Amino acid sequence: MSAGGEAADVVYCLAQEQDFQQVLNICTPEDYNGLDYMAAFFHRWLQESRRVVFIARINGRVVALESALLVDGGQTLVLQGRRVVSDLRGSGIAGALQRHVTNYVRRHYPEVSAVRLSRGDNPSAQTLAKYRLIAKEAILSLCCEVVDLGSFITELQSKLLLRADSSCGPVMLSWRQAETLVLSEHVVSNLLPGKTVINDWEPLKPVEANLEVLQRRGLTWIVDREFKPAALSLGTPPYAVPYRHNAMRLNINIFGRSLASVCAVFLAQLEAFLPSLKGYLVCHTYVDPGLWAGLRQFCQNDANVSFFKDYWEEVILETDL
Repeated sequence: MSAGGEAADVVYCLAQEQDFQQVLNICTPEDYNGLDYMAAFFHRWLQESRRVVFIARINGRVVALESALLVDGGQTLVLQGRRVVSDLRGSGIAGALQRHVTNYVRRHYPEVSAVRLSRGDNPSAQTLAKYRLIAKEAILSLCCEVVDLGSFITELQSKLLLRADSSCGPVMLSWRQAETLVLSEHVVSNLLPGKTVINDWEPLKPVEANLEVLQRRGLTWIVDREFKPAALSLGTPPYAVPYRHNAMRLNINIFGRSLASVCAVFLAQLEAFLPSLKGYLVCHTYVDPGLWAGLRQFCQNDANVSFFKDYWEEVILETDL
């Protein structure tokens, strides 16, 4: 690589179905703590409208990937999936690939005015000089054999009954209810972090143009109550990850600052997913950082459910294109 991060022998191109195995080989089993989503997402990404998936090759070998999804009615580019082979990390190829992707978007989609991305580490001062910090979520991660999940749910139900202050429990929303609620002034102003809908690691503005993206994600929407909820949650369909031969990953984003309400919808999400789960589960739950300690305490249990990782955060950044 040259000092500017460019290299004459790097070839950039749109990813194809036949690149699947080489793309998976970019990361080692240890990357992403064994929870890499790419095997589950790659083919879907290639088919998704308004998304581009670029790879970088050196001497025919796929060495890096970056994907970009047009959201917010075509005004914003969400960068996702960035990865570089272990022997080239720190060489500048990730930055070079990102520049290639953004230049491609400038040429083909001149209406794009902003770039948004998610990170799982604290951004440096250098990064914050380039990007605006939009939102932040704390991540509580749990793991267990799915056969132990039922007793965990039962244990949490008994805790919730002790602190319940009303008889009406959480409500699962239809898509029609969800799309109305997620755009409502109450939810946007009071619940969404940085007025941003974060689904897994995908940050979207709560605007009508993004409803199609949310709908095709197949989310499970649960609130603590239908009218002016104190907690709104999105659960992603579980998918296989390489952590173990039968491991599944589940992501639950919960918006709201009431610990009791957040605990109630978290439990309701687990109950909703239980029939579809099998094998070994790793569950990531994303909440307001101020609630992480309380949710962790709520999840202390005698049911063989363990904490997968200690406190960490998802950070949403944005810059002008």
